[in-house]
Amino acid sequence: MRIVLGVGGGIAAYKAASLLRLFTESGHDVTVIPTDAATRFVGTATWEALSGHPVSNSVWDDVDKVNHVRLGHEADLIVVAPATADVLARAAAGLANDLLTGTLLMAHGPVVMAPAMHTEMWQHAATRANVETLRSRGVTVIEPASGRLTGSDSGPGRLPEPADIFAAAIAATGAAGSGALAGKRVTITAGGTREALDPVRFLGNRSSGKQGMALAEAALAQGAHVTMVLAHAEVAPPSGCDVVRVESALELRDAVLGLLPTTDVLVMAAAVADFRPAEVMATKIKKTDDGADPVITLVRNPDVLREAVIARSSLAEPLVIAGFAAETGDAAADPITHARAKLARKGCDFLVLNVVGSGLVFGQDANEVTILDADGTESGPVRGSKRTVADAVIDHAARLLVR
Repeated sequence: MRIVLGVGGGIAAYKAASLLRLFTESGHDVTVIPTDAATRFVGTATWEALSGHPVSNSVWDDVDKVNHVRLGHEADLIVVAPATADVLARAAAGLANDLLTGTLLMAHGPVVMAPAMHTEMWQHAATRANVETLRSRGVTVIEPASGRLTGSDSGPGRLPEPADIFAAAIAATGAAGSGALAGKRVTITAGGTREALDPVRFLGNRSSGKQGMALAEAALAQGAHVTMVLAHAEVAPPSGCDVVRVESALELRDAVLGLLPTTDVLVMAAAVADFRPAEVMATKIKKTDDGADPVITLVRNPDVLREAVIARSSLAEPLVIAGFAAETGDAAADPITHARAKLARKGCDFLVLNVVGSGLVFGQDANEVTILDADGTESGPVRGSKRTVADAVIDHAARLLVR
């Protein structure tokens, strides 16, 4: 595959060298186009040595080859990493004031951008608008990671790991269509449900949805057709999957059961509320002058995972069902014992155990899980980025599907 790797002028440009190596070692032919600012961080000699091609960022080099037209036409894939706020803005505006932006305007294949910048720049309204504009045109804009940035500050805006960018880029080309789940339909629930108290308040949880998004990316990379049943999430779903938006546990239940007849693998990664208010007030609950505290009665939500397991008995085709368990240890038992009991109650094929607590799992970019099978076997722990964990979960589901 012929790939153009654009490199924006940010400190994270050094990570693009590792991404370039991943592409070349996978047999792809890569031409690197750094911006002028990027060459202040990593010199052209590095890109030439790793890619095996001459490197330029000017439309005035090799004018007879009309590079800004040729490279865009010939590329099967264009990846920009890091995509700085400046590169995103120029691409969204359709500017062509250097070789990279000119090539982007000529792109015939998929375009993947991996942003990297300070948190305030990433969250600025102008940047968010530029990202939405690019996504509306079919560009895959990966959500940045959270972590240490330049200097002492940290937050969202960190360049994703090269392996994660590589996987997202390959998935965007459809080259993963020959993967273990090629032709299969995978349904993934993600995010946290919200149970209404009144028109302005709800009961919710701390789920960010990041693990669910990583699962969707991993399934896409394995060639699956992916549908996300998505509750509240802090990050956007990956390009290439269908999305069913839900708010409450009841809405999520209806969506999942409706999709079961056309699903080969169901991964229940959403944080589904166990309880909901028995009554949703029609008007906002107000403080009273007598100082009395409101009393909110809760009722159980349906067990969506268990209902899916029961419903599959009536299906004609095999269906692999995976659940997630966010557990803490207590005086009665450790997290694995609690998870084993949950697996037995639910009846799913395997359960992915997250040990949660203060500063663990929710909202973090790294994860650690143990995969528990219904037959009593145990895999893990699997440690790493949420994409690393997602790959392990999807690979496990794929193996069970063909068993």
